[in-house]
Amino acid sequence: MPLALLALAIGAFGIGTTEFVIMGLLPEVAGDFGVSIPTAGLLVTGYALGVVLGAPLMTVLGTKVSRKRMLMLLMGLFIVGNLLSALAPTFAAMLIGRVVASLAHGAFFGIGSVVAADLVAPDKKAGAIAMMFTGLTVANVVGVPLGTFVGQSAGWRVTFGIVAALGVVGLVGIAKLVPDMPKAEGVRLRHELAAFKNAQVLLAMAMTVLGFGGVFAAITYIAPMMTHVAGFADGSVTWLLVLFGLGMVGGNLIGGKYADRALMPMLYVSLGALAVVLALFTFTAHNKLLAAITIALIGALGFATVPPLQKRVLDQAHGAPTLASAVNIGAFNLGNALSAWLGGLVIAAGFGYTSPNWVGAALAAAALLLAFLSAALERRDGAAPGTVVTGTASVEQRAAVHH
Repeated sequence: MPLALLALAIGAFGIGTTEFVIMGLLPEVAGDFGVSIPTAGLLVTGYALGVVLGAPLMTVLGTKVSRKRMLMLLMGLFIVGNLLSALAPTFAAMLIGRVVASLAHGAFFGIGSVVAADLVAPDKKAGAIAMMFTGLTVANVVGVPLGTFVGQSAGWRVTFGIVAALGVVGLVGIAKLVPDMPKAEGVRLRHELAAFKNAQVLLAMAMTVLGFGGVFAAITYIAPMMTHVAGFADGSVTWLLVLFGLGMVGGNLIGGKYADRALMPMLYVSLGALAVVLALFTFTAHNKLLAAITIALIGALGFATVPPLQKRVLDQAHGAPTLASAVNIGAFNLGNALSAWLGGLVIAAGFGYTSPNWVGAALAAAALLLAFLSAALERRDGAAPGTVVTGTASVEQRAAVHH
């Protein structure tokens, strides 16, 4: 794998750390600013919404520059946002810093996915995308626990200062290692937008929302589920999340490897198994050992869908994939927000702390049905499932050409 992928992975590590570390530092941040925990939770919500809105916005703004330069500008924005958070004199300033940092998130992974795929041979594209996302998954194993420890020991501002420094390392790495890859000749914003006329692109994004949403329906409420149902001590939640992160690392690498060989079968297996494991979590959550194993499996199966889904979007938006790729990253965060909300609804309705697992299982099963629908549409249009479609023509347009 090219060294340029290492630079992208470092940037992804910093972004993954800043996204999730705030969850472990909410009490400290709330205490320093004199706000309630629910109010401090806006730092999580604001970041997620910033990713959803920033992914298409920053990608569109970057249509005039090369992908390498845009990646560098996005890392610069990420650094500024984290420095604002580290130095924020008020809670409002902290929230602004979080939103500024989040604006870089979706576009970085979206453009980075295109760059990573272009760096390698066609039969290694999903593996290259997975290598970049390894930075995000390792952040959950190393960056988030370490950042939480530093924040609790030396102050949360130190954590965000370190994350900003990681951004500087990523920026330098991109500047030195990523080749200058200009935009494809003749590709304009209208071509990028035309990708959204392709039903297969929209189906892949819907699978992203539902599939990864299934993961976050359960993981969002992992702390009360494990302490109140499984009987773990409060301090055990940290290493349980490390288990989840380790599962993510393994699932991401496996998903990247097999998506290059058989993309749609990889989605069938990972989404189907994810639905089953989430449903079983309702029962395994009552046993410490089984709960720990299940958490690792949820991380593995959930992230095994990420490289194939991202490659699916790139394949179907072939020729002008940058905006679609970035929007698909926003779809992950939209799924996270939707599933967390639905999980909260069933808990509030009195169904218990394990009830979000059923929500997650239903979301993953719905994503699996969409995968079958997507393959059926391809067969109807005379293409083998997973075939790369050239151009940005819609499914209906390709069908007309075929007939």
